[in-house]
Amino acid sequence: MTYPDQKPDGSVLHWRSGAVAHIRFNRPQALNAIDRGMAAAFHQACQDIAGDPLVRAVLISGEGRAFMAGGDLDEMRADPQQAAATLIAGMHGGIRLLTALQAPVVCAVQGAAAGGGLGLMLACDLAIAAEGTRFGVAYPLIGASCDCSTSWGLPRVLGLRKAMELALLGDNLEAAEALRLGLVNRVVAKDSLAAEAEALVQRLAQGPTHALGHMKQLLRSALERGLDAHLDKEAESFTQCAGTADFQEGISAFREKRAARFQGR
Repeated sequence: MTYPDQKPDGSVLHWRSGAVAHIRFNRPQALNAIDRGMAAAFHQACQDIAGDPLVRAVLISGEGRAFMAGGDLDEMRADPQQAAATLIAGMHGGIRLLTALQAPVVCAVQGAAAGGGLGLMLACDLAIAAEGTRFGVAYPLIGASCDCSTSWGLPRVLGLRKAMELALLGDNLEAAEALRLGLVNRVVAKDSLAAEAEALVQRLAQGPTHALGHMKQLLRSALERGLDAHLDKEAESFTQCAGTADFQEGISAFREKRAARFQGR
């Protein structure tokens, strides 16, 4: 399925194939650097996906040699503050929508994930990287602080001390080190990235979407409340899941010793 506003030559391509929605950044000549047009198109893509009840998993990727090399600095030279504000508004709007989805969101990265590209990857639920990918906060190199959820994701994934090191020094991480630190979930051969990412997102799309959405929100909010309050939230979420058709199917499949056939409801 192609969404109604899809433009074949656009900077962001998005479509749904079965239960999987795709977002692909498509400025390969600029290493998918974010300009205002791309930020607006990304936000629109996220709005379309959030409004599509058939989506059960999302895959985000980038065309060409790099996933995303951060913001487009050439666009920000003439009017830095206005350009930055417009660009950030679009990207942050999209990230808010993605993190609120019940559907799991997977990010497949290659070449480079820097600045806002790193932040977007951190905002996704799972990340898979090609060998040779380099990861960098990059903001200190241009005299800026973080955007695109980078400063929210880094300390949660890496811990505060390592996050401080990467953010303040601006050094790059190689793929193997990113995997060791937990920045990404898997590192695969370059020519296997598309197939491995597709297999992962298809697996997620066959899962109990309602339950996975609750699991996402529980994990994302776990550091923001005490144990007593979180136990209440777990109880509330489990009880809601217990009222779904997928829960009944899961129990039946377990008792019958067969694979569950979840429908996402």
